[in-house]
Amino acid sequence: MIDAKALLDRFLGPGGVAGTLSGRASERPGRPVSPWGATQPSSGASSTGGGLTEAAQQLLGGAGGAGGLVGSAAAGGLLGLLLGKKGGKRGGGMLSHGGAALLGALAHRAWQNWQAGQAPATAKTTTAHDMDNVEPRFLPATATAASGEPFELSLIRAMIGAARADGHIDATERGRIFEQVDKAGLDAEAKAFVFDTLDAPIGVSEVAAAAKTPEQASEIYLVSRLAVDPDEPAERAYLQALAHRLKLPDGLVAHLDRQADAALGPNNSSTG
Repeated sequence: MIDAKALLDRFLGPGGVAGTLSGRASERPGRPVSPWGATQPSSGASSTGGGLTEAAQQLLGGAGGAGGLVGSAAAGGLLGLLLGKKGGKRGGGMLSHGGAALLGALAHRAWQNWQAGQAPATAKTTTAHDMDNVEPRFLPATATAASGEPFELSLIRAMIGAARADGHIDATERGRIFEQVDKAGLDAEAKAFVFDTLDAPIGVSEVAAAAKTPEQASEIYLVSRLAVDPDEPAERAYLQALAHRLKLPDGLVAHLDRQADAALGPNNSSTG
């Protein structure tokens, strides 16, 4: 059986599948109202482990002077190879120390800001403190996808689908990705999943269908947003179609974009 969390972290982290390419490129509010209209009861804080805050602090102010949680100089992870296919215009390895937990923190912060009625352009961005205060419903491992598969696998599929929205993963690039996957020490089942996903057609409808909760919909959009250059027309159109399929309110989408831009750092494209 695939260790879905470990595989997702390999996509997102500097020690992941494309690690050899790493040079490329407090008080918690109550649970907010769902954009689908159902108010969910408050739950206790979830601690994802003592090392997460330290890892996030390294991202926020660590070596290299990265401009955001990801930073334009940060790279690594298989997604870094996908993102590097346009000459380094976009940040390399996103969420390079926090992995899935930091993804949850970004989505949680966007949700909180949206519910508070903050203006996206000036809304608070994710901090190291947020890493230890992610509500469990925002952690990818909390629930399975609508199909019953681990939600982490759905997020990987979403990343790959978004990264190739412009249709520009050619045979050479695919070969490099396959080579790095082969070197990563993954078991046969995990390798097969990655290879099959890279080769399979992935449409917006399939990606969106994985979400069975508003939180999952938010994370699918967020991870897709982090995987593209929204200044490219084809990729912007993909994001717009995905947000529509996920039934995300426009205001929430704006806040997810805000968190993505802040995480990627000032040298990356923004939806403007």
